[in-house]
Amino acid sequence: MTLRLFNTLTGEVDLLAPADGVALRMYACGPTVYDYGHIGNFRTFLQVDVLRRFLRLTGIKVRHVMNITDVDDRILHNAAEAGVSIREYTAVYEQAFFEDLEALRVERPEVMARATEHIPRMVELIQKLAAAGAAYQTEDGSWYFRLAAFPEYGKLSKKDLSGMEDGARVDLDEYEKDSARDFALWKAAKPGETSWDTAIGRGRPGWHIECSAMAMEYLGESFDLHAGGEDLIFPHHENEIAQSESVTHKTFARHWMHVRFLLVDGRKMSKSEGNFYTLRDLLLKGYKASAIRLALISVPYRHQFNFTFDGLIEATSAIERLRTFRERLRMGVFATGENPALQASAKKAQAEYLAALANDLNTAEARAPIFDLLRAANTAMDQGLLLAGDRDAILAVLASFDAVFDVLEDRDAEATRRALEWAVQAGRLSDVAPELLARQGLTDEAIDALVAERSLAKKQRNFARADQIRNELAEKGVVLEDSKDGVRWKRK
Repeated sequence: MTLRLFNTLTGEVDLLAPADGVALRMYACGPTVYDYGHIGNFRTFLQVDVLRRFLRLTGIKVRHVMNITDVDDRILHNAAEAGVSIREYTAVYEQAFFEDLEALRVERPEVMARATEHIPRMVELIQKLAAAGAAYQTEDGSWYFRLAAFPEYGKLSKKDLSGMEDGARVDLDEYEKDSARDFALWKAAKPGETSWDTAIGRGRPGWHIECSAMAMEYLGESFDLHAGGEDLIFPHHENEIAQSESVTHKTFARHWMHVRFLLVDGRKMSKSEGNFYTLRDLLLKGYKASAIRLALISVPYRHQFNFTFDGLIEATSAIERLRTFRERLRMGVFATGENPALQASAKKAQAEYLAALANDLNTAEARAPIFDLLRAANTAMDQGLLLAGDRDAILAVLASFDAVFDVLEDRDAEATRRALEWAVQAGRLSDVAPELLARQGLTDEAIDALVAERSLAKKQRNFARADQIRNELAEKGVVLEDSKDGVRWKRK
């Protein structure tokens, strides 16, 4: 079965297949590890996961490369404020990213490439751009890409360069450039800023150059697919094309996949709106990682997804139905033989499921035949019409479904446990849903964290919060004893 996927470059739904007939080479933009990832980020990573899983299900090998941006302005600023090196600072968020991927069952790419480990490759690419007349150095030592050297600029985003606003996220800064539209390849070192001594001067890479350098390092000068969120089309992906093709004179990526934005309750997600959620926020509210995964992939990648808590509840219910159904099939005792009607239903469900995914990864349409089969099989079991051969055929369909959706195995408790451990370490127990704490029980570490939070609240004269913590602990069988030597606690 072949996959047809919308190609941002051509504006058409094109056939996606390995150019070499062996393995599909794909590059997907990864995280900038300056903070915890939010659900909008993870929607993109999940949709790329759906793609790679479907490709493998249909027999296509995948070589998937993802970058980790571990140096940029935000990282430098935040690390300096924290008084630590950028490696120390980013290590925390990089580890959190991998933990979140695991919680959401996102498969690791074959190659994870850190920007800071590929500085020489970026410098080499900038030198080649300079030799081609597409890069120049300013008086302060920074390097810029000369947009005028690449007449095809705008072919991905379909933007007209003549109408492009100066500096539209193209690194407008204090450095003197030939044109405000030119973008930074290398930024000269500033006092006290992390930087590297290189053949093109002391400094650090611009944002765009890392992806060109690392994609070509691991996938070659021209590869099959580049993926990312729709916010990266311009200028990031446009700039990748320009700086790569100016050197190689080859098509950088033949196919471009972009995942649409996520809204929350119909509004753009933002901290100022109070609707900004990380994966950990949702886990601490008591929602299951599997439900979050299903919710974020059930709307096709090219459709804008409106995230709601009602949607999470629906996803939770859908997963419970699937798990209960599969367990009923596994544990049931059925007579030998096959029911022709159920055999036909299983074949129909499998064909429609695969066809939906093959048609531009339509995950919504792919779910529908699975639940149609569930209803038909449950009715047949109720009537004693489902036979052993039917059970095997239906379980095979469910296995095919789970090869892509990966929600049938119950691994939710482990994801929740890790989130609670993190909440204790981060002093975020006040963000944990009370019913979740009640279900999980309080560890000694969690009690210590709450006691410390209560002591701080009392010092800040926030007596309402201090009393709330005492009452919450009392409800869970923990008694506090205040004394001149501090606070002691014991379980009833």
